Amino acid sequence: MTTPIASSGHAADAAVLVLEDGTRHVGRAYGARGTTLGEVVFATGMSGYQETLTDPSYAGQIVLQTAPHIGNTGMNDEDPESRRIWVAGYIVRDPSRVVSNWRANSSLDDTLVRDGIVGISGIDTRAVTRHIRSAGSMRGGIFSGADAALDADEQLRRVTEAPEMAGQNLSAQVSVSVAEVTPATGERIGNLAVLDLGVKQSTLDNLAARGFDVHVLPQSSTFADIAAIEPVAVFYSNGPGDPSASDAQVAVLREVLDAGLPYFGICFGNQLFGRALGLGTYKLTFGHRGINQPVLDKATGRVEITAHNHGFAVEAPIEGSFDSPHGYGKVEVSHVGLNDQVVEGLRALDIPAFSVQYHPEAAAGPHDANYLFDRFRDVVVAHLAKKDSK
Repeated sequence: MTTPIASSGHAADAAVLVLEDGTRHVGRAYGARGTTLGEVVFATGMSGYQETLTDPSYAGQIVLQTAPHIGNTGMNDEDPESRRIWVAGYIVRDPSRVVSNWRANSSLDDTLVRDGIVGISGIDTRAVTRHIRSAGSMRGGIFSGADAALDADEQLRRVTEAPEMAGQNLSAQVSVSVAEVTPATGERIGNLAVLDLGVKQSTLDNLAARGFDVHVLPQSSTFADIAAIEPVAVFYSNGPGDPSASDAQVAVLREVLDAGLPYFGICFGNQLFGRALGLGTYKLTFGHRGINQPVLDKATGRVEITAHNHGFAVEAPIEGSFDSPHGYGKVEVSHVGLNDQVVEGLRALDIPAFSVQYHPEAAAGPHDANYLFDRFRDVVVAHLAKKDSK
């Protein structure tokens, strides 16, 4: 029999969500008390809130869950995707008062308090979502406890003086500071250099299962740092921020491609791959976030339901192949988002490199795109075989 875990029972202090256009929503404090500022975005997943909260890609963002009932399965020690909660703030409609799951060892609100995450509950999250869908993601602030009583003009001033997401480089906030290694659990292929821009643990586990000794390197690593581990391939992870503000990582990636090393990038790594090829990036109106995004694999015609977390995208022609502006041969868009025709994957036709804009590890599901780790393994194995035959 599972013993329910009671919620912490924090007093129902007031809280207010303030958007940069002056929109205000009054609710109840949830998690830590105080003030938090960030870009307000919505995530459409019906489950997987623990994986969402611990995804480093959400750094700098106040995340709204569109699913109305959050927290019923609590928090456990097995599902975190990183070492802490990264969201700047949290917005939910109806937090569960009781945790009832055999794996839970704490409640969500207690964990939010522990990690200092200011949240708000009891507001019309559907109304906020519809507003963002029309007006676009925007800066916002949650003011709770004593800060909820601040003058409305003062609250709005703080929000409008906060930095916009466009132009921000946030990788240094979430990346490891020293290299870490996850040994291969499958038949060993060789060392894999992972540039940690905000990598998730499930990604590392999937790569290790394909036979890579996974070397997680700081986001500030140079090509010399990468070459020092004698990698058989390079992987760029997901992460927060604006890809146009990551010139150093793009320059390193071009050295990787120039060296002929196989490459796989996901999410932020897709955007940086696009830039390395010579393509532009742009900010989406409200982004893609959630575990129910339909994507077309153009090679197979198969529609995958995928996990997304991105507010920026690559500019590229959807149909046909085109020449890389930076001289890496022919390139094609391999995957397309079916909701809005956004580029969701790139494949280089003349070098061993590809990327997708979503999360193939998809912790919390779905797992339609997990095959991409096998595809990466096959690309690396074929590349090594080609080298050995020369």
